Amino acid sequence: MPSMPFSIRGRLDRAGMVLSGLCALHCITGVFLVAVLGLGGGVLLDPIIHRIGLAAATLIAAVAIGLGAVRHRRAAPFVVAMTGLSFMGGALAVDHGLEEAVLTIIGVGLVGVGHILNLRRAHSSPV
Repeated sequence: MPSMPFSIRGRLDRAGMVLSGLCALHCITGVFLVAVLGLGGGVLLDPIIHRIGLAAATLIAAVAIGLGAVRHRRAAPFVVAMTGLSFMGGALAVDHGLEEAVLTIIGVGLVGVGHILNLRRAHSSPV
């Protein structure tokens, strides 16, 4: 039975890393398309996309990294991921544009690193 939570947590960590990458790609593509080409501003910069993304990232990180922290008793993945979520939350408080994209990319990068650390700790954990 101990392998079941690990399996679920591992899948959530991997999903979190994929979503972090997709979010960063969305930010870079959005800024490029809007700033350089003047396209898609209404759709790509819609605040609801960012709110849903933050909610999904928070939920996945809470479950995956929370279970990992309980299992391997290491704070680093949790601290790194929560710092990233804070950057992502801060991005919601600024106007759309480069500043928001930079804060979001820093945030999703840190959340992704938190998931990577969580997976590495799980593989090196004696429990």
